[in-house]
Amino acid sequence: MPELAPILLILDIDETLLYASEKRLEKEPDSRVGPYFNYVRPYLQEFLQCCNEHFRLAVWSSSSADYLNAIVAEILPKGLKLEFVWSRERCIQRFDGEVQEFYYVKDLRKVQRMGFDLDRMLIVDDTPKKVERNFGNAIYAKPYFGDPEDSELRGLSGYLKSMAALANVRSVEKRGWRNNCSNKD
Repeated sequence: MPELAPILLILDIDETLLYASEKRLEKEPDSRVGPYFNYVRPYLQEFLQCCNEHFRLAVWSSSSADYLNAIVAEILPKGLKLEFVWSRERCIQRFDGEVQEFYYVKDLRKVQRMGFDLDRMLIVDDTPKKVERNFGNAIYAKPYFGDPEDSELRGLSGYLKSMAALANVRSVEKRGWRNNCSNKD
């Protein structure tokens, strides 16, 4: 049987890998981009190194392209290869009538059109609504708002490693992933 290509792991940025705020928190920011003070989620570098060893990586954010490119340049290690970096321009805008506001959806069929298999694709995001068309591919991270004691990425790293060899990631129930990882909060 031929060896499977590594799974494509798509990472969200805001409230998943970092917290950006126009208001400074009590601790020093890790960087600034435009009017935003940026606070990198604890264990981010270790998380990215682990993911890079086991997956093909990409970034997809519902933020603007200029902000996203600046953030990616700030937080990702040099030499880390990304399959793509997509901003809100690649999202589908939807209107939520209940709360009377627009939101962005990341439809993985757009990635599939690039030749990636939906069975071999994961997306990590803090907002389920943004991946509402692909729940079977989604792993939800707790939103990050600058807590220096946060350890979500440590646990997520261990869980993702356990999925790296799966032939079909959509066949696995991922909603309770924190109960199935070796590095729990």
